[in-house]
Amino acid sequence: MATYLYRLGKFAFRHKYLVVAAWIIVIAVVGGAISATNPTFSKEFNLPGTDSQRATELMNENFAAAAEQQTQASTSILIAADDGLAAHSDQIDQLIAQAKTLPDIVDPEKIVNPVTLAEANPAVASAVLGDNGKVGLIQLNQSIRIEDQTQANKTAFLDLMAKFRTGGLQVEGTGSMMQVQAAGGLSEMLGFAVAFIVMIVAFGALIAAFIPLFTAILGIALATLTVTLGSGFFDINEGVTGIVTMIGIAVSIDYALFIVSRYRSELNLGGTREAAAGRAVGTAGSSVVFAGLTVVVALAALAVVGVPMITQMGISAAVAVIIAVLGAITLIPAVLGIFGRFAFSPRIPGLRHGDEPETMESNGHRWAKIVTKYPWPIAGAALVLLVIAAIPMTKLELGLSFTQDEERPALALLQRGFGEGVNGELFVVLDAPDGTDITAIAEGTVAHIKGLDNVATPDQLMWVGNGPDAANPMAGANSALIAVTPQMSPSGPETHELMNQIRDYGSTVKSEGAELGVAGQTAIVADMSSKLSSALIPYLIVVVGLAFIIMMVVFRSILVPLTATLGFLFSVCATFGATVAIFQLGDFGLIEHTQPIISFLPIFMIGVVFGLAMDYQVFLVTRMREEYVHGLSAKDAIISGYTHGARVVASAAIIMISVFGAFMLSSETTSKMMGFGLAAAVFFDAFIIRMIVIPAVMSILGDSAWKLPAWLDKILPNVDIEGEAIRRIPIEQDPDSDPDPNQVPVRV
Repeated sequence: MATYLYRLGKFAFRHKYLVVAAWIIVIAVVGGAISATNPTFSKEFNLPGTDSQRATELMNENFAAAAEQQTQASTSILIAADDGLAAHSDQIDQLIAQAKTLPDIVDPEKIVNPVTLAEANPAVASAVLGDNGKVGLIQLNQSIRIEDQTQANKTAFLDLMAKFRTGGLQVEGTGSMMQVQAAGGLSEMLGFAVAFIVMIVAFGALIAAFIPLFTAILGIALATLTVTLGSGFFDINEGVTGIVTMIGIAVSIDYALFIVSRYRSELNLGGTREAAAGRAVGTAGSSVVFAGLTVVVALAALAVVGVPMITQMGISAAVAVIIAVLGAITLIPAVLGIFGRFAFSPRIPGLRHGDEPETMESNGHRWAKIVTKYPWPIAGAALVLLVIAAIPMTKLELGLSFTQDEERPALALLQRGFGEGVNGELFVVLDAPDGTDITAIAEGTVAHIKGLDNVATPDQLMWVGNGPDAANPMAGANSALIAVTPQMSPSGPETHELMNQIRDYGSTVKSEGAELGVAGQTAIVADMSSKLSSALIPYLIVVVGLAFIIMMVVFRSILVPLTATLGFLFSVCATFGATVAIFQLGDFGLIEHTQPIISFLPIFMIGVVFGLAMDYQVFLVTRMREEYVHGLSAKDAIISGYTHGARVVASAAIIMISVFGAFMLSSETTSKMMGFGLAAAVFFDAFIIRMIVIPAVMSILGDSAWKLPAWLDKILPNVDIEGEAIRRIPIEQDPDSDPDPNQVPVRV
């Protein structure tokens, strides 16, 4: 593989304008195809084979109006006053009068003052007034669908609430108008800015720092456009675009950094720039291809989970990684060719420029000597740190919330006035497929649910039917819908127990000739968490097994892959622990509103962290093996390989941490939590595992780290990731023909 990549690197360098033009043309063609086909992302969320999915289908089929209502834009206004809302009735009337003039409002006559409504109709008072008259609920419905909500509507709504927050009246909002996403870009811009600074320090030159950013921008553009175009042919959820951007930026810059850094090193050995580009792509490019392949396999393997959205996220992110790899091995050498001798200029005074003498001391060299001198205490201390970070993982609680930070005050008022479970309704669906009258079954189910614990206002529990008479839908109904509001939090164990008890009653319903299912977001989250939990261990086994086999092939060793995979497990556990501590437990006060961990985050992060772990393992340990194979002692090979690779790996890790961490600025919960989790994963894996634990453990193992049974060595393929064939090409001659394997190496 190294030989082919060597030729590809030289070709791209020599035909630089053709390669860059080809990339731009491909981007333009994909963009044109999007304009011609007008593809749209899916907004549906499906869980095939689960009770909640079946119940949702039954509800959509038999209660079309209720299902359609779920897709219509609606927003809730929560009002509160410590001295009671009755004292602010006139102010509330004015608020309602102006709320009726908001864009696309329907049924304005139904928007009423909760204080007035409670006085006129005490039977419904508990539905609109809570906390002894201190909290009220006002519901706004619009004639547009949720996805058609606009930023202008949100701005008008925010202005309305701000206007009436006077005189001790608190006014908050939650719902579709609050969930409109502002135009993104801040997180990406911050990530690019930090990456540029890090690469200036890494290369000591402005143009060299700019090159990875330029290629990353083209790569992200192509990846995003490709996934968008794919949404016209496949069912792709709109939520994947954020993942594509996040992963694509990080790996594009990282892979480019490795190629440019190796190109700088190859220039120091002499020969033409074209040959240096070829050698850089043949050596570092081999590592990039291997590392990218492992990330792609890990992400694509998420399909085994059986959750369509997870599969779409994994495959879409894999597309971004593939494009990042292609950019690194074709676009980078082409851009280096365009800049030619100016690639590493202008030089920034006071920084290392990569062309210093090999004998010049560096921080990486100093640290490698310390680690190899005191491996036991250093490895022990690092592992203890990871174990401490992992402890909060034992309190992991999964959930699924797409609530914006701006909605949190409204949700707090909602729970304060109407109970913790008010936003976690369970929709119980009964269906008699043979047309049997559902009345007796529905009455029995209602009576059963009333007797269960954790049901809010059981005396108000009732059912509605799908009968042909709209005035009396219970008559002649063969399907029933029961809305059950839990007393406790939707993510709490009490609510999950209530849901399970209702589902258990399904056996009784089945014996009576009907079917029972539970739908709603709470049920969907529970089913998704259950499905992901059951798939987590098998997926982890697949990923860890894959990591071990691939690294055994690459490093021709058993102990190196073993330590690498164990290190991966340590970094994953520490990442989960840190994420739980920050987002769920609220430690250190970094997050104002705590919440359960997004249910699909753990398994998705395992795939991504695995890929990143393999990246750093390959880029750092490959150079150690290269030195060991060429005669250095085990200890000296660790020091030499670490010295050459640590600066690049550290720079790459800082860039990834910055790119991922910048997404914590997002108001969207998923991006915020995933950004932190991935940033923490890179920190633990790159700086603790790969740059401390692995060299320390390898120092302890000594020569045994590189041993492989002879019988196994014979059957394993040789992938030549270090570019041994390229090393046999005399630098000055730089032939285009195949390297002669019998030729004496000129570099050792």
